[in-house]
Amino acid sequence: MSNVKFKLKKNDLVRVIAGDAKGKEGKILVIDSKKMRATVEGVNLISKHAKPSSKNPNGGIEKKEGSIHISNLMLIENGKTTRIGKKMDESSNKSVRYSKKTQQLIK
Repeated sequence: MSNVKFKLKKNDLVRVIAGDAKGKEGKILVIDSKKMRATVEGVNLISKHAKPSSKNPNGGIEKKEGSIHISNLMLIENGKTTRIGKKMDESSNKSVRYSKKTQQLIK
């Protein structure tokens, strides 16, 4: 299961379509292909309790992004969500992503 390819990539702008964070938007920071999860900026914030250390002498509670399943994310293009397809580009003979809603290529 480790060689799974996703249509979403790092730095894509996505919207959460299911779960507690439904409707929130953010940029993908990290994708974990083994667990099929992604970390999205500002979405699914969790509280991490930190012990006092030399770096953080007071300790305390830190807020950080938790991962969310990749199936609960949808790409945003021009302000609207869209499904993603793959096709061969005639000029370069490479596989490229395109919007199934508008049929335009995605960078």
